[in-house]
Amino acid sequence: MQPIPSDLAAAEARWRAAPGDLDALVWYGRRLGYAARFEEAIAVFGEGLRSHPDDPELLRHRGHRYLSLRRFEEARADLERAAGALEGLPDRIEPDGAPNEFGIPRGTLHTNVWYHLGLDCHCLRLDERAAQAFAQCLAAATNDDFRAAAAYWRALALFHLGRSDDARALAALFAGRELELMESFDYAELLRLWAGTSTRALEALAETGSTLSSATLSYGVAMWHRLEGRDAAARAQLETLLAGPPSNAFGRIAAEVELARMLEPR
Repeated sequence: MQPIPSDLAAAEARWRAAPGDLDALVWYGRRLGYAARFEEAIAVFGEGLRSHPDDPELLRHRGHRYLSLRRFEEARADLERAAGALEGLPDRIEPDGAPNEFGIPRGTLHTNVWYHLGLDCHCLRLDERAAQAFAQCLAAATNDDFRAAAAYWRALALFHLGRSDDARALAALFAGRELELMESFDYAELLRLWAGTSTRALEALAETGSTLSSATLSYGVAMWHRLEGRDAAARAQLETLLAGPPSNAFGRIAAEVELARMLEPR
């Protein structure tokens, strides 16, 4: 495997030196995405798809960036195609563009495809499909970081399906055991909150200085209020989150959809 380019300029130079190198193209697109240049990233992945139309990695990354732009239907089309292309394909580790403090990637091609498909369906309110995608992600997960993340989002889908007891039971399944985590600490705390075994997520929300962590925890706490029947508190939490700086964190995107869902006439 070639070295991962450490920044956008290096990724672009590597791709321009070898435009037929699929890995170089993927990393150029990924680095554009990390720089929030989403339209350019989509165009780069689209260029790769012209010669590799069924490549699940390209489809997964383009779908992710459509999701960042709230273009949910386009994201779903790519991610459903990516999921279909996984059948019979061996899984493999996906290197991280922003490694965790241990420098150990936790995601794989399969888990990332199912995870992002689940997130997109969550935003499209396709709750049954979201629950199925996160179940697939759970089944494919090879570590507790992805298990905790997938379990959390599946619990949200179950809540939206009117299966609150199942959502709590799933949270309790993970809250009741020791997890070996390197990065999904917020999701683990939210599962404990949903299971009723800890309120540490509320304290962590007050303490966090990270935009990503704040969005994750704030949305999760709002959904906990909804689970407990406190829609007014949930709405206030969502409004507080959305009053902050714009963000492409999944918690922020999902909060936009959730607040709109709550405000619709019944």
